[in-house]
Order: sequence, then C-alpha cells, then structure tokens
Amino acid sequence: MKKIIYVIALFISVTILSGKIIAQEKSDNLGKLALNAYVPPQIESMPPIARENLKSKLSQIAMQNGMTGSVVNPRFIITANINVSSKDLTATAPPMTALGLDVTLYIGDGLDGTKFASTTITVKGVGTNETKAYIEALKNIKPADPAIQSFVEKGKTKIIEYYNSRCDVILKDAQNLAAKNDYEQALYLLSSVPEAATGCYDKAMNASLPIYKKYIDRQCKVKLLEAKTQWAASPTWDGASYAAGVLGTIDPDAACYDEAVALNNEIAKKMKEVDDREWNLVMKVQEAEATANQSLINAYRDVGVAYGNGQPKAVSYNINGWW
Repeated sequence: MKKIIYVIALFISVTILSGKIIAQEKSDNLGKLALNAYVPPQIESMPPIARENLKSKLSQIAMQNGMTGSVVNPRFIITANINVSSKDLTATAPPMTALGLDVTLYIGDGLDGTKFASTTITVKGVGTNETKAYIEALKNIKPADPAIQSFVEKGKTKIIEYYNSRCDVILKDAQNLAAKNDYEQALYLLSSVPEAATGCYDKAMNASLPIYKKYIDRQCKVKLLEAKTQWAASPTWDGASYAAGVLGTIDPDAACYDEAVALNNEIAKKMKEVDDREWNLVMKVQEAEATANQSLINAYRDVGVAYGNGQPKAVSYNINGWW
C-alpha cells in the first residue's frame, strides 16, 4: 500500500504547536511479548534498596529471555517471593552477615490473578550488613540459569495461549469500542496482541485497518476545522504558520485530505499576494510496499501507545493466591 506523505517543509518540526512531544514508549514495543517486573509488598522485611535490585533483576530476566516491559500493557508480570532460609554471622573480624534466600519466581496474568509458571532457586550472599548481604545474594540470580530459562519459556507459551484462545473476544471488544467512536482504545487493544501470537496477530492487524481509517477520518475533520478557524481569524503569516502546523499532521489517507491540500493552496496563494513569500509544499512517495505496510502497522501502534500512555500508571495486581 503506497502512501503519500504530506510535508509542509518550513513549518513542521518536532516542536509542533504545544512543544516537544516525547514518547513514553516506542510503538515497536507494543507488538512484542510484554512481561513487567513487579515486586509485591508481601515480601516482608526486605530492605528498600534490595527491593529495587530485585525489580531490576526481574526486568533483566525478562529482557534476556526475549521479553520486554511495557507501561502501556501491564497485564502480564514477572514477580517473586523471598524466604530467608538462613541468617548467620561469620566468624571473621569484623563479623559479616551471611544470608540464604529461597527465591520463588512467578509469571502470570497480574490483573485476573492467573499464575502461569513458577520456579524456586536458592542463592546466598555475604555482606557487612543485612542489606548488603541481600544485594550480594540477588546478584547470584542468573537469567541464563536453565531452570529460569525453562520457567520463562513456559510463561511465554501461556501468554501466547492467552491471546490465541481469547482472540475472538479481543476482536469483538475492539469492534464494540470502535462502534462507540473510541477508536484509540480499540487500536490499543488490537495492537497489544503480540506478533508471537501469530494466529491472533494477523486477525488483529486486519481488523485494525478499517478502525484506523475511521480514526484518521475523524481526526482529519477536527484538524481541518481547527486550521480553517485559525486561518479565518488570522489571515496573516502567523495564522498561516499555525494552520500549517495543524494541516501537516493530517494523514494523507484521510477522507478530507484533498480539502486540506486545497486549504494549503489557498493559504499559499494569499501569502504570495500579501507577503511575496513562497509556501513550500513537498510531496514524497513511499518507495517500497513493505516499508509502507510496516509504516501503517506502526501508525496503528502509535495510536495505541498514545492511548496507553494516557492511562493511569498505578496498577493493582491480584496475586494473593500465588504463594
């Protein structure tokens, strides 16, 4: 699918209208298997620094085994429970604290409380105090440990099964959201399906296209009205610049794109008459079909990421029955 990209060269920059836009999460992460590190408050008497180290270690396990954390897709988690199996003072000068920890790792659906996989490993650490002993012990959790790798693979399989077994429900929920004009949430739901869940992923991407088309058509109407209103209120270079910033964000595949071009031409003609300055218009065609298709998928995900980033970040997990 070839796609024309409309660029108003002098006036579109990364500081469009309201300032610099900083993405909290890249859209290409949304199509990956997401596994979020979570350290529950149930782990009693664990030093705060050690808690942070444990969370970092859980993230490391996920990443080194092909998973990614996702602030916009917090459903699936990797978490842990720790029992202190031994605590001793060494017969050294000065005495050191030696800890033995039984660390049980869990992967599951943290929102509905379903545990997918678990494994227990024992680690030991020695330090000048209990906190340092904790930290040294946690360093001995190795993501490449075969038991941990097997545990993560089992969790991956269960996550993929979740999407494939619920695919019809996901598609129906997205359609219902789109019917209510909640296109952003619908695209978020569909683009959250990971590529690894191939059976559902292709269906989700196919379902995204008509919803995305409705989304960009609605956005086009809103932006075109904004540009027209600004231009009518201020037919000056400043008003033209503002209108250009709005018009430049309209997707070329939107139904009202030709109207946007016509308005731009009207502005260009007027600016030439009153200010004798050229209004630059640059047209570009995607060179490769594959590139255009991937750009379209990224566009779906960009909408999903923007929606997810706008949601409350505090998540309440239901893992009380996991240990």
